[in-house]
Amino acid sequence: MAKERTKKINAWFECINGCKKYSLDEIVYRCGECGDLLEVRHDLSALKKMKSGEQWKKLFDSRLGTTQWPYGSGVWSKKEFVLPEIDNENIISMFEGNTNLFWARRFGKILGVEDLWIKLCGNTHTGSFKDLGMTVLISQVNDMIKNGKKILGVACASTGDTSAALAAYAAAADIPAIVFLPQGKISNAQLIQPIANGAITVAIQTDFDGCMKIVQDITAKHNIYLANSMNSLRVEGQKTISIEILQQFNWEAPDVIIIPGGNLGNVSALGKGFDLMLELGMITKKPRIIVAQAQRANPLYLSYKKGFKEFKPVAAQKTAASAIQIGNPVSVNKAIRILKSYNGIVEQATEDELANASALGDLTGLYNCPHTGVALAVLIKLIKNKQIKKSDRVVVISTAHGLKFSEFKINYHEKKLEGAQSKYSNLPIQSLPDTKKVEKIIFKNLEKRKREFKI
Repeated sequence: MAKERTKKINAWFECINGCKKYSLDEIVYRCGECGDLLEVRHDLSALKKMKSGEQWKKLFDSRLGTTQWPYGSGVWSKKEFVLPEIDNENIISMFEGNTNLFWARRFGKILGVEDLWIKLCGNTHTGSFKDLGMTVLISQVNDMIKNGKKILGVACASTGDTSAALAAYAAAADIPAIVFLPQGKISNAQLIQPIANGAITVAIQTDFDGCMKIVQDITAKHNIYLANSMNSLRVEGQKTISIEILQQFNWEAPDVIIIPGGNLGNVSALGKGFDLMLELGMITKKPRIIVAQAQRANPLYLSYKKGFKEFKPVAAQKTAASAIQIGNPVSVNKAIRILKSYNGIVEQATEDELANASALGDLTGLYNCPHTGVALAVLIKLIKNKQIKKSDRVVVISTAHGLKFSEFKINYHEKKLEGAQSKYSNLPIQSLPDTKKVEKIIFKNLEKRKREFKI
C-alpha cells in the first residue's frame, strides 16, 4: 500500500482561547497556559485554495461507497477535513459512519412534524457514534507509534460506548486498551464489549465522574494516551456527522438538530462540522442545535436556564440514560460556545418522559436507546410549546443501537423501570394451545391497534 500524506494542508492543536499551539503528535490535552481544552485547527486558507465549496462537495460525494482505502469510511472520506497529514497505511478504520438517515414518517405524523428524520449513528461497528471519533484518535496514536513515539497504551473512562469503541479500534491496531467503568452502572451488553476485545477492564466503585478523575491522574503520570472526548482528536471524527447529514440532504441544512448531551463533546463536534462547511462556502444556512439532557444529570440545562451566566457541576443521579449520566462534563465550554452561535436550546427529560418517548418511537419502527429517548422526549416538549414548528425539517441524532440496552426495554415493558409509567407496555400474551382462544386474542388486539397512539 503506497504512502500518502497531504502536504498542502496541515492541522494542529490550539487552545480554545487562542493561547498556544501544539503539534498533533504531542501528548497534550489542555493548554499549558490557561488550562482550558484544546481543539484541532485546520489551515483554512490552504483548504480554500485547494478547492471551492462546490468542489469539496463533489469530492466527498465521489467517495461514497468506494472500497479505495480509506475513503469508504464516512470519516476518512473527509480526510482533508480531519487529519490531512496522516499516512493512509497508519489509519485504523472499520469503514465507520455512512449511517442511514431514517425518515420517521409515522412517528412524525403522530407528533405533527412530517419532515422528521432520525440519524441512526448506532448502526456502526460497535453500535454507537463513538466509533467516529475513535477511528481518528487510534489512527493518530498508531501513526505516532509508527513514527517512534513510546506509548504504553490508550485509556478511557466510560459509561459503556466509549470503552467499546476504544477496545475495538485498539485491538485492530494491536495497541493495549485500558478502560475504567463505574461498577454496576452500565448494561451487560456494554460491559462485555471491551472484555471481548481484550481490553484491561477495571470496574471502579464510583460514578463516571470518579472514573474520569482516575483516568486523568493515570494518563498524566504515565505514557498512556487519554481517549476521552477532552482529547479533541475525538471531536474531529464526530464532526463528520454534520457533513454526512448534509450529504444525505443533498447539501441542504435542516432547520433543527436535537442531540443528547452528557460529556458534551458531541455537541461541540456537531457545531464544529457546520462551522467548517460555512467557512469554506459549502453551505450558507445554520441549523438550530438543541441539546437534550436527562433531568437527573442536567448541569447544562441548569446553566442554560440562567442564560449561561454560570455553570455549576451537579452530582448526577441514576438515570436509564446511563451514557449521559454525567454531572461535570469536560467539554462544557466548547458546547456553550456552539449553542450561543447556533441559536441553541437546552431542554431536559424526566425518566418517565424519556422511557415513554423511546417506547413510542419503537412502536413506529425505531429501536431506541434510552439516550435517543431523551432526545425524542425533548422533541415532543418543544413541539408542544411551539419552539419547533410543524413545517421544520428536524433531525434527531440517535447515538447508540437499542440492542445495547435490552435490559432497559425489558424493564420498561415489564413495568419495572424506576421512575416511569409504561404507557406503551406490550408483553407477550399467554394462551393455551386452542385455536379459538388464540383467534379471540388476535382479533381483540387487532381492534386495539386501530386506535391512534396519544402522546
